[in-house]
Amino acid sequence: MVDFGCMAPVDALLDAFAAQGVAITTADARRDMGRAKRDHVWAILSDPTVAANWTKAKGVAPASADCDAIYQALGPLMEAAATRCAELIPGAAALVAELKNMGVKIGSGTGYTRQMMSGILPNAAVQGYAPDVVVCAGETPSGRPAPLMTWKALIALDAWPAHTCVKVDDATVGIEEGRLAGCWTIGLAASGNGVGLPLPEYRALAEPDRLRRVAAAAEHLKAAGADYVASTVADLRPVLDAIAARITAGERPAA
Repeated sequence: MVDFGCMAPVDALLDAFAAQGVAITTADARRDMGRAKRDHVWAILSDPTVAANWTKAKGVAPASADCDAIYQALGPLMEAAATRCAELIPGAAALVAELKNMGVKIGSGTGYTRQMMSGILPNAAVQGYAPDVVVCAGETPSGRPAPLMTWKALIALDAWPAHTCVKVDDATVGIEEGRLAGCWTIGLAASGNGVGLPLPEYRALAEPDRLRRVAAAAEHLKAAGADYVASTVADLRPVLDAIAARITAGERPAA
């Protein structure tokens, strides 16, 4: 819904690791995007190349205490970056208004903690996006790809059964979450982590390159189990209509 290209967490993670004297790449930061941020940091530290670079710089392999230290430093960095990148995806506000007029309940789940979301929520509301419920990392016993955050949102929304609900995400781990929760799933290929470019750079791509990148992101989302893939939230309405028709016909999402 916000931050075209999923730029905020990348910027914050690069800065957090640089402060430890260990450089990571953008690819390192994006590999496990969508997980709760402590899990995300540990996944980066567990990567063989990053672990080797850490050991070379520090003289000892990364341990749980190192993960804790980076995670603690990451909080304010992520909060600042997320607030800076809180612009809605084009078309998001119009879609939300349309769905709310139809009586559709809307919840958001995020790999950010409540602290990291403190700047995003008011900024998004001013732009026209104020979900009925927000579930943040750390508010369920297990994070993504466990289905608990989705279930927590469904309970708060009084939305059931799960096979009449839709989970939308731009990260493969979020698609897995929705599938495990029993919801229909829609992946967003162009605006999220898969392509990983801010909107001006995305629009500046030559069309063949843009189509190639979006297709590759779509394939990753489909491999994670997405029932449908759209480019951005602006393209969701016809997909949601198709799912609604299938629900009315008694169909359920693939297990």
